[in-house]
Amino acid sequence: MITTEDEARFWAFLEESWAGAGPDAAAARRALVERDPEEDDGFDHAAVLEEQVEGVLDRLTELCAELSSAELTALDRVAERKLYEIDRADVHDHTDGSDDGFLYARGFIVVLGREFYEAVARDPRLAVGDAEAEDFCYFFAQLHQERFGDFPETGSGISRESGANRAGWAGAEVPSEV
Repeated sequence: MITTEDEARFWAFLEESWAGAGPDAAAARRALVERDPEEDDGFDHAAVLEEQVEGVLDRLTELCAELSSAELTALDRVAERKLYEIDRADVHDHTDGSDDGFLYARGFIVVLGREFYEAVARDPRLAVGDAEAEDFCYFFAQLHQERFGDFPETGSGISRESGANRAGWAGAEVPSEV
């Protein structure tokens, strides 16, 4: 299980990482949340943000430099849970993509931070088609592997892979590899 403290730390680390991306990124993140999805597809804002993700992940790596195996595992557990929770047909309808592509689209949703994640969870129309953050999907697991020699065991019993959240796909076709 993820704890309130682990989840708070996860979102705080993402916010701190985005703070270094500058005012244009902050404005684009805000615009994605506040836009009317019927009038704005969010593509232009997402393009600005996709260019910033690598730098954000570099800053996130720095923030995690002194974390223990248990702390990195806790952050990976939160990431895994957040990716799992939006593994839903209604979110896929607005991002599209194969199973890997949909995972990367969910990575984009999560890496943008709590506000965008919660907005999309409430209203999947706010998700952006063709926006991806592949490197975030296993970020904490890969960092753990680099530092400690193996992927962490989250003990969650869930998978971040597309189609794993059966409740999110009830009555819908799960995307397949293209």
